[in-house]
Amino acid sequence: MASGLTSEELEKENAVLKQALMQAGAGAHYYASADAVREIKDDMQMPFMGNSGNHCYRMLSDFHELDCRERLNTSSYVNVVLEDEEVKAVNLGMRINIADQTTYPSSFKVHNITLNMIANLWNCPKPLDFDDYGAFPGAGTVGSTEACLLGGLCLKFRWRKWYAARHGLTEGEVRGVYPNLVISTCFQAAWEKLFRYMDVEAKFVVPSKDTFAITAEGVKAQIDDKTIGVVCILGNHYGGQYDPVWEIDEMLQQLNEEMGYQVGIHVDGASGAFIAPFQDDVPAWDFRLPTVLSISASGHKFGESVCGTGWIVWRQREGLSEHVAISVSYLGGKADSYTLNFSRPASGIFVQYYKFNRLGFAGYRALRDNQFSNAKHLRDALKSFNCEDGRPYFMMLDDGDTKCLPVVAAMLNPELALPFDDIDLQHQMQQYHWYVSGYRMSYHDPNDEQTKPLFTDAPAQQTMFRVVVKANNTRVMMDNLITSLKKVLEEMASLGPGFMSMHEPKKLKTGMKGHAC
Repeated sequence: MASGLTSEELEKENAVLKQALMQAGAGAHYYASADAVREIKDDMQMPFMGNSGNHCYRMLSDFHELDCRERLNTSSYVNVVLEDEEVKAVNLGMRINIADQTTYPSSFKVHNITLNMIANLWNCPKPLDFDDYGAFPGAGTVGSTEACLLGGLCLKFRWRKWYAARHGLTEGEVRGVYPNLVISTCFQAAWEKLFRYMDVEAKFVVPSKDTFAITAEGVKAQIDDKTIGVVCILGNHYGGQYDPVWEIDEMLQQLNEEMGYQVGIHVDGASGAFIAPFQDDVPAWDFRLPTVLSISASGHKFGESVCGTGWIVWRQREGLSEHVAISVSYLGGKADSYTLNFSRPASGIFVQYYKFNRLGFAGYRALRDNQFSNAKHLRDALKSFNCEDGRPYFMMLDDGDTKCLPVVAAMLNPELALPFDDIDLQHQMQQYHWYVSGYRMSYHDPNDEQTKPLFTDAPAQQTMFRVVVKANNTRVMMDNLITSLKKVLEEMASLGPGFMSMHEPKKLKTGMKGHAC
């Protein structure tokens, strides 16, 4: 190929080569082809001519190669390791639109079997209408965000009927009343979607940085007769702590009896609902508690399924899941749909079914034991990191080794007055291929669009970092992470104030932001 050609001339030559290759029925080596020097523009149009499958995959893999390594991304809870058979299950599920229950009844039976396994794992009482449906009230969803939205909608519709009866309002009149939902400031983005899209006011309980968890007293102070429910987070994404569902349930039982309310709990178990069942030291948090009305979880996190898998289970259909059930008959039969999204592949459901049968209860417990062992190994190492005068480099923020997620959360010791923070730590760790997410202790309030402190006892500008210890993290990897952290601390400390002058412009350019959840 001649040198010095313009991008337009290269494009024309590329098209000629492709046509010649197609006519000859053969393909050139990717790195010896014009595709390897083709400029990709952000605003490019669909190419006029097609390409070989090998070249299309190679072009796609070039983008993937430039990303962070999935297994070294400790900011994400999402499972990234699949056995060969799981990949086959993913491919099998891609061909199935699980919304079409009447056409693919056996595939939907896999959905129901998997759903029933989850409902039993969470101690859901078997409904009286079980034989009519062959399943507990619930659904597989596109991640836990859809599950949270469904749970919130059912609470809202349930509250509407109660509030209209209590105040003698018509259905039209009660629609003009602005309801609220009580939740921790450590909420996930899914709930901001509910507040914005579903016209619900957020009433926040602000925890302490000592616990990261809301209290029954704090929740009680926020409840009134416009409260549709309380969200208890079983493993917040900042530090992995569990809200005390058991204490809030006890408070709600008393409050409901005293005030004539019917306020119930939705457990946001995005991460913890597939951890807590395998922990013997966690009090009852699920449907064993009478005010727990629904539970959601991400199957793709500690459920170990493929990305995009979520689940929701309701205590009963009456007054809850019946509010979001849509009867569908135009696909050749009649079936109820409980999800916001309609057409979707069966891949996540198939992998979840595979994983439950592949690991069993004992296998999941063994995964958890390994994760907590590796988390403790990392936590103990961080506790041993001291600066030259003997003061600790880090203040630990997580709940330790029990009754929480396998998450290690800490912050650089404020007493050291270091010229760098936890977000700098995140940036520097990337040179060793690790992605360790740094955060500011702040949240965005959807009620007034203001940035506010996440905790009662820490400023919004205070930073922290977090490591999610997933099933794919081995002891060898943890030791490398520890070594990398030591090197980064030594490098930043050796620069001293010079580090700030070097890296402050970069932080200003990125808006002083760390990882965005």
